Amino acid sequence: MRAEKQYLIDEVNGHLKKSDYVILANFTKMTVADTAELRKRLAVEKAEFHVVKNSSFRVAAKALGLPDLEKALAGQTAVVVGGKNSAGVAKILKKFVEEKQKLEVKVGVIDKKMMSAADLAKLADLPSLEALRSQLLGLFMQTAASFVRVVDAKVKKEQPAAPAA
Repeated sequence: MRAEKQYLIDEVNGHLKKSDYVILANFTKMTVADTAELRKRLAVEKAEFHVVKNSSFRVAAKALGLPDLEKALAGQTAVVVGGKNSAGVAKILKKFVEEKQKLEVKVGVIDKKMMSAADLAKLADLPSLEALRSQLLGLFMQTAASFVRVVDAKVKKEQPAAPAA
């Protein structure tokens, strides 16, 4: 293999190793300014947007044991990787697509499981991790408060009435 090809494959391999997810997108309609704006938005989640050659991606993905993405490797391809919050990245991409209508999300792989563009859109619609945690905490607090009220009512019911003064 030529040194240039190996370099490109190693570069893609390095991108893919940055996170447990990868999102493939078609960027043909995007301008340089659009790409810079998307990269700036993704930086909030510590994610990166990279243009890759399909042949280099194919080899690197196979080496890392990713699912078969052959159908998605048609046309221009960019990858979004990095950061820990794949749902947050999906939210950013969905908002960017809605605003600009210049980026097309092809597929994603999260924890080596294939996700369609529709699945990624559903992931983007979910509340943030912090919101889910606060909802769960609220549920626990509500249940605990209800339990305390029931126990308190039972205790009050069983206590003899205080004599009137």
